[in-house]
Formats: sequence, structure tokens, C-alpha cells
Amino acid sequence: MSAAGTVVTVAALTLREATRRRVLLALVVLTVLLLALSGWGFSRLAAEGLTSGEARLTASVVLNLVMFGFSLIAALGTAFLAGPTLAGETESGIALAVLARPVQRWAFLLGKLTGLVAFGAGFVVIAGLAELLVVQATVGYWPPDPAVALGLLAAQTVVLLTLTVLLSTAISPMASGVVAVGLFCTTWVAGVVGGIGAGLGNDAVERVGTVSRVLLPTDGLWRGAMHAFQDPSALVQFGGGAEAGAFPFLSQTALSPAYLGWAAVWVLMVGGLAALAFSRRDL
Repeated sequence: MSAAGTVVTVAALTLREATRRRVLLALVVLTVLLLALSGWGFSRLAAEGLTSGEARLTASVVLNLVMFGFSLIAALGTAFLAGPTLAGETESGIALAVLARPVQRWAFLLGKLTGLVAFGAGFVVIAGLAELLVVQATVGYWPPDPAVALGLLAAQTVVLLTLTVLLSTAISPMASGVVAVGLFCTTWVAGVVGGIGAGLGNDAVERVGTVSRVLLPTDGLWRGAMHAFQDPSALVQFGGGAEAGAFPFLSQTALSPAYLGWAAVWVLMVGGLAALAFSRRDL
């Protein structure tokens, strides 16, 4: 079988396996609960008698908060799905049985990652679109760039999955998921700390967020998604300037093409390291 054929076949099998795992059921249950809770909350917001401008502003900020919930659910689900998919098969001997045939390891790994990306990114886009429809139906708010926002959330999932696959080549399935989610949360906290530093004019503290977004692009992509979700007047209402960056569910600027390029390079580098580590691992 050619390398391309291996990638497609393994990706299809991985996607089928992902849909059969209990992780999918957990993701669906959590998503439905969050949709129902947010729908109730937005309906109560609509009943408060706010002006159209106040409703848009409030809905914009609350939407970013809810979308962070979806982002966290996706991070938990995909990280704990990716670890067992590779590390679990290696420990059980399934990978050895497959790779005993003339199958290149890098193609096998790329197929696994492709299937996981299709699952994780698809989940994020579908769940995020469902939430946008809930907000539209309850308070009449529609974000300025929904396609960009959902695309960046999907890209965030790709970054986290790539990291988890790299970790799963070296440590146990459970540990790889725990470490990946821990780094995801740590980077988000570092981004909040950096925003507070920017609001206070403290360059050293602000640099914490900047460096963390370079080392792991999940928070940078998330902030780009927030900017695409939020109403353009939100920054003005919260004072504008660097002070608005101290608020964790507001984003000051859209992502630059340079940062998006760095995120793509990061995925390629980490994916390459995962392929190298997997090629040298004893099965």
C-alpha cells in the first residue's frame, strides 16, 4: 500500500474508532448541557429589557465565556481521546501487528493524527455553530466573523491534538492527556496574566503571556477567536486600549498573518518530532 493510501485508511479507521468510544458520548452530553444552560441564560438576558446596544454588548461578552467552555470541553475530550489512540495501541501490541507489514511509521502516525483532527475540528465547528444559533434565536446577536472564529477554534484543537500525539509517543495514554490539558490551561492562565500586565503597564508581566503564546499557540488562537466573536463596540465600552486586555473574555486585536503562520509551523515541527520519536520507539 502506498503512503497516501496508508494515511487515508488509518485516518478512516481512527475516525470510526473515535465515534465508537465513550469519550464521544461524554462530549455530546456535556455539549447538550452547556447548550441548554446557555440557552436558558441568554433567554433570561433577553427578558431583562436591555436596549439593543446593551444586549449586543452583553451577549458578545457572555458568548466568549460560553465558547471558552466549549473550547475546554473539546480540549478535555480530544486530549484524552488522542492519548489512548496511539499510546494504547502501542502498549497493547496492535500497532506492532499493523506495522509488521510494509507500512511506514510516519504514514501510520499521520493517518492517526488526520483522523483525530477530523473528529476534533468537526466537533468544535458543529458545537460552536449550534451555540451561535442558540444566541441568535434568544437575543438576536450574530458575531461579526463567525467563520473565522470557528476556524480558529478548530485550529486550536489541531494544535492540542498534535501536542498530545507527541506526548503519547513518550508517556502513558492517561499521562499524555493530563499533561496536554494541563499545558492548555496553564497557557490560558499565562495569557490572562499577560493581559493584566499590559493593563498595568508592566512589560515583564505582559511578556509572560507573549512568551506562552509562542511556546504553545492555543491561547493565541483562542484570543483570535474571541476577537471574531465579540461585538466591535465591546472594547470601547470597556475603556479600550491596554486596560481592556486585563479582562479575560475580551480580545484587543485580530490575529496577524505572521502569528497564524507561526501556528502552522509549530504544528509541522511538533508533528515532525512526533513522527521522529515514533519511528525510534520500540514497539
